[in-house]
Amino acid sequence: MSEIKVSGINIPNMPWQNKPADCSKPIWRYTQNPITDWNPTPKCARIFNSAAIPWNGRFAGVFRADHINGVPQLHVGFSDDAIHWKFEDEEIRFVDENGNAYQPNYAYDPRVVEIDGVVYVVWCTDFSGPVLGIARTTDFKTFVRMENITTPYNRNGVLFPRKINGNYVILTRPSDNGHTAFGDIFISESPDLVYWGKHRKVMSAGGGWWQGLKIGAGPIPIETSEGWLLFYHGVSGTCNGYVYSLGAALLDLDEPSKVLYRTGNYLLTPEMPYETTGFVPNVCFPCASLCDAETGRIAIYYGAADTYTALAFTTVNETIEYMKKNHVNVGGDNSVWR
Repeated sequence: MSEIKVSGINIPNMPWQNKPADCSKPIWRYTQNPITDWNPTPKCARIFNSAAIPWNGRFAGVFRADHINGVPQLHVGFSDDAIHWKFEDEEIRFVDENGNAYQPNYAYDPRVVEIDGVVYVVWCTDFSGPVLGIARTTDFKTFVRMENITTPYNRNGVLFPRKINGNYVILTRPSDNGHTAFGDIFISESPDLVYWGKHRKVMSAGGGWWQGLKIGAGPIPIETSEGWLLFYHGVSGTCNGYVYSLGAALLDLDEPSKVLYRTGNYLLTPEMPYETTGFVPNVCFPCASLCDAETGRIAIYYGAADTYTALAFTTVNETIEYMKKNHVNVGGDNSVWR
């Protein structure tokens, strides 16, 4: 397989461990997992399902923190190596576009992306039920909350890292008001991050029991010469509850509603104690990745058992090569809106 080119920035100081000699899978875990533990700050019980990006030679992120009162909120964190993090004990205090305080009742599962020098945070927020909120920042200090992207009910909002055909593009997962027992990935476009349309279905649940119940987009898609590399979570329903695993898909560069390839096998599933045991057992939930354009190395951040943050590694070449050899054709009706 020829070398795949990656569009993005070089991140020579990103976390990395070479693939173990005895590993036969395309993704392998960081040997020092998990990278967060219980009670990371006085206010926070657990930090997981979070997002990090390179920032001014270091790393910054927006993290889901379930407080000791049980309510999830978003917190800022900074790191020199993207492994050891210093979290702010106080949650993000949003302001609206007029500078007035505009605080959500709850906030969880953020994704973070920088587009044209502005950092955007998309997360699940409260608006008569779970919807997708969005805010922008240029300094990780002031977060301006913008108009909500969706009406109830929706989760797993993931912006693409650049405009496509002149529009911003986002992946979403319509849901319900509870522990949703269904879910497909949809895509929408916007000229201004306010008005959204051209809704299409990208992928349906199915294509293997591990993703047979529901699916949802994970980290920000990675632009490659082969297409947009998307990591996502797939969920199976067992007699003992849901199991969250990690898969990948390759989307067309110009029409990302079109699925070129999609993994038939999971790439990562709960196996380690920190993934199988915790506040919500049997969860590997990817929310962010770092990708070094020069080497194609990828570090994936995922929530483990709704308790910890963990890291896994792969490369663009290895994931796409595996996907092409082990793929299923379960996409959406992406040519029409009817």
